[in-house]
Amino acid sequence: MKIFNKKLDLQQFLAPFYLEKKAVGLVPTMGALHEGHLSLIQKALSENDIVVVSIFVNPTQFNNAEDLEKYPRNLSGDIKTIERLSQKVVIFAPEISEMYENTPKAISFDFGGLDKVMEGKFREGHFQGVATIVEKLFELVKPTRAYFGEKDYQQILIIKSMLEQRKLPVTLVPCPIIREESGLAMSSRNERLSPEGRKQAAFIYSVLQEAQKLFTTASVAEVEAFVKEQFSQKEGFDLEYFTITKADTLKEVKEKKSSESYRAFITVYVEGVRLIDNIAL
Repeated sequence: MKIFNKKLDLQQFLAPFYLEKKAVGLVPTMGALHEGHLSLIQKALSENDIVVVSIFVNPTQFNNAEDLEKYPRNLSGDIKTIERLSQKVVIFAPEISEMYENTPKAISFDFGGLDKVMEGKFREGHFQGVATIVEKLFELVKPTRAYFGEKDYQQILIIKSMLEQRKLPVTLVPCPIIREESGLAMSSRNERLSPEGRKQAAFIYSVLQEAQKLFTTASVAEVEAFVKEQFSQKEGFDLEYFTITKADTLKEVKEKKSSESYRAFITVYVEGVRLIDNIAL
């Protein structure tokens, strides 16, 4: 298995694949790999001749220095995890100075307000940082396809917009949310929960499932009120937001229409750890 830390080394390795018009898959990650990441890598392996997995904790997408500091990092463990999955994966694990030549700074994109709602509202500048590093990776790896999990559904729409703006020839492949046996959406942040907190956090998905059922008969306002009530009664859970939006634009919904597709999004703090999830309605 190949491991690169320098952009030039990776480019030189990939050059023959471009010449032979081989399909290159890219799975961008921030490490602390779990089964959700592995499902993306497996999907990429099944659809491409070579797969690059980037492992890089991107500083420009953190609006909270403490959150950046606490983000779990385990590069040696991640390498072993990927080795057990496949020897055909190429790992790109650069230093910050390799991706940002000077002081790390996000590029300014116009996402038409898509980056100002939900995660963008509570994490100012987050999606500018995400788009900046993903564009850098796309320009470096020149992937045929790139794989992202639907747990970060808003991020997928942001990257789709960035691709359209930059006219990059990359096929975006959204992949289903992978959940722990309890139903908790798999996330690197789950590692920061205590065993009991991790068990209790499954409550988030159970409420989403109830909201999904209720949505078939109740109004948007009734579903939102139900969710807020559930968390107000649950000790140890701090609901940051719950919202129902149009699936393609993330515009908040007040009234349902049979012709539209909807999605519910939620963010909850458990033991001080910020957990996100979403579900199709």
